[in-house]
Amino acid sequence: MSTRILVVYYSSTGNTAALAGSLAAGARETGAEVRVRTVPETVPADAIARNPRWQAWVDAGPHHELATLGDLEWADGLAVGSPTRFGGPAAQLKSYLDSTGGLWAQGKLADKVATSFTTASTAHGGLESTLLAINNVFYHWGAIVVPLGYTDPHLKESGNPYGGSFVSRKSAAPDEVALDALRLQGRRLATITTHVATGLKRAE
Repeated sequence: MSTRILVVYYSSTGNTAALAGSLAAGARETGAEVRVRTVPETVPADAIARNPRWQAWVDAGPHHELATLGDLEWADGLAVGSPTRFGGPAAQLKSYLDSTGGLWAQGKLADKVATSFTTASTAHGGLESTLLAINNVFYHWGAIVVPLGYTDPHLKESGNPYGGSFVSRKSAAPDEVALDALRLQGRRLATITTHVATGLKRAE
């Protein structure tokens, strides 16, 4: 059975979705079975309409199926991504994570391998605090948190050991440096998940 990887993201303009796609591609390079899912938009339509890029992204959807709790149960490993909102993940994504209490209480999220990624519009706009905030959920689950680290020379260019990230200056789309970092993160997540899953099966 192949390793099962879930990529869950929220995106308002497409940048975080692009990172999610690159991470998923990297995981697939290892032979993993990958599901990419998003979460519901909850912001009022009039607020979205004030931002042309946000409106364009919404109009271009739907982009992926909505994530369910069943997707989490299915996965051996997962990657969770969100744009930075005041130094933390977007409420849309947090709402999905907050719905996992039942699975957590049953111990169904323990020992899953997890990693995080993010985007922001400014270099010091809370990228790292957003990743750490997402990781806090993983700690409570009892998941095994996999940082990106500086595990490849390329990652010294992207500069974020906590997880893949991109700074969208002047509404720029993710560049190749960021996308390559996310691809490497996907490979790393899937590879480590395979090792962990194999070890757990042997322990049984």
